Amino acid sequence: MLSGRLYRAAFLPLVPVLAIAAFSLSARPRAPTSTLAPDAFDGAAASAELGALASEFPDRTPGGHSDRALAARVAQTLNALGGTAGGGFRVRRRHFEAQTIAGERTLETVLAERPGSTDATPIVILAHRDAAAGGPARAELSGTAALLELARVFAARETKRTIILLSTSGGSGGDGGAADFAANRSVLDEHGPLDAAIALGDVASVRASKPLAVPYSDGFGSAPAVLQRAVSDAIAREAGSDPGSPSAFGQLAHLAFSLTVGEQGALDSAGIPAVLIQASGERGPSARAAVSPQRLEGLGRAALSAIDALDAAPDVPAGKQTGVVVQRMTIPAWAVRLLVGALLLPALLVGADGLARARRRRSSSTLTGTPERAQAGGSVRRSLAWVLSCAAPFAATAVFARLLGATGILVAPAAPVPPTALSFDGGAARAVLAVSVFFALGWLCWPLLLRQLGLAPRPDTELAGLTAVLVLHVLCAVVWVVNPYTALLLLVPAHVGLLLASPQLRPRPSAALALVALGALPLALVSAFYAHELGLGPARVAWMVVLLLAGGHIGVPAGIFWSLILGCGVAAVRVALSSGRPPQDGEQGGETVITIRGPLTYAGPGSLGGTESALRR
Repeated sequence: MLSGRLYRAAFLPLVPVLAIAAFSLSARPRAPTSTLAPDAFDGAAASAELGALASEFPDRTPGGHSDRALAARVAQTLNALGGTAGGGFRVRRRHFEAQTIAGERTLETVLAERPGSTDATPIVILAHRDAAAGGPARAELSGTAALLELARVFAARETKRTIILLSTSGGSGGDGGAADFAANRSVLDEHGPLDAAIALGDVASVRASKPLAVPYSDGFGSAPAVLQRAVSDAIAREAGSDPGSPSAFGQLAHLAFSLTVGEQGALDSAGIPAVLIQASGERGPSARAAVSPQRLEGLGRAALSAIDALDAAPDVPAGKQTGVVVQRMTIPAWAVRLLVGALLLPALLVGADGLARARRRRSSSTLTGTPERAQAGGSVRRSLAWVLSCAAPFAATAVFARLLGATGILVAPAAPVPPTALSFDGGAARAVLAVSVFFALGWLCWPLLLRQLGLAPRPDTELAGLTAVLVLHVLCAVVWVVNPYTALLLLVPAHVGLLLASPQLRPRPSAALALVALGALPLALVSAFYAHELGLGPARVAWMVVLLLAGGHIGVPAGIFWSLILGCGVAAVRVALSSGRPPQDGEQGGETVITIRGPLTYAGPGSLGGTESALRR
């Protein structure tokens, strides 16, 4: 039995926490601005450059012949701008091995550096050359055309900060060039810390999709708010269009489960503040997206204006943005942590109290014919083993997918793959089918695992429900310490699970299953958000999940955590289905119990032991 009084009393700390959170709200930082006119960016010249590059290098698979030839062309163009003595760039080329959408390839990064007039931290501008789909893919190539035009501007302009230009490969899937630069920046740029990075993606698509400034990271957090404001304001000013901003739910989704497909993600996760400028938003352009010279000029000038503003402003804060911006006000991460903790507290206390009550009730039971009910600790351990066993098929499937990627059977980059490279072809279908079959086999072998552990397939509904909720609560407490936004997703199941755990409150199976579905709703909404944001159907969502597991983007700790969460969900479903019928003999929780003799209304001598007069004799 669960204590409603304790549940209500545990909400009392929420009142002061709400007051503290209200006072924690702060305004967004002001955006740095530039007084220099960005007219030096020649949109017509950049558009002509784009057409010439698309015609000369139409098929640019990462590490392929055209990709290498284009790298040589970029290096030649940058060298032609003159050395540092004449105001130009010092150009270097780096070759390295990286995993791409085409497998392990030798990639090349072209790095050009123009020293600033001070020793202030440098600014990085990067664009990738490669494309996943065949054909010219002009929209994806527009970032390189804008990069070369910016190089011409900065070759003749003095800046306070050193300007570093990067032409990378692997941006079509895997972000090999950006990740290599982030991992080896102390060797490549020879300057130590970096002030900020601006990634140029598709800057020429006719059709725009917000946000045009993408700040998300492959790790927890996003680009600093100052950098986001600088880029967004420059786009609004120079491109003449609203760049948009991440929605509150989008921010929560990215903070709860980090996933982004742009090159800025690899830089942000490595501690380099970075924002992606892209006309097609986070999703990226299609292979045949039409391009606009006006869009290229507007976003190119916006990039130049943002760089000028950052050049004159103080250093961008090194810490990532971990708060949530709502209506121009920022809720800091520590306030979110307090709120989530206060909302989790009632469920945690009542769940622990309910398990303690169940153990005491079973320990004091005298009407039993088996040792399990007298040994309450053993029953709890058996229920815990049963709940944990529900996670075994998920964990085994995650390990299987990771082995496919580690052995090279499945080509899976470490970074999430953009939608343009995520085609559901025959190879993808076979990979998803193989993982699905392994998952199904895991559940077919699950009863065998239970027999090996000495457990029954059907649980003791009272203890199993309480144990499943308690495991979920422990996971909530652990993840609350690491990432309060992930814990926020688990608030609903943490509270709804209490109704399933209590025999007195548990509804009929149909209503109980509806409660389980309600608990899964936050996770389903996050999945639907990413599917919509990236334009993925059900098949490509499954393919994306397989690649995230095989490539290691979902690491071992995260794989174990989500396997346990899904295992708790399966346990809740089985408890919900078992709540409608009484246990049978031989099943866990179905032990034979000694009952009174005779009719239920009979209370004469013998049914309750000896009478008082007989005991005196």
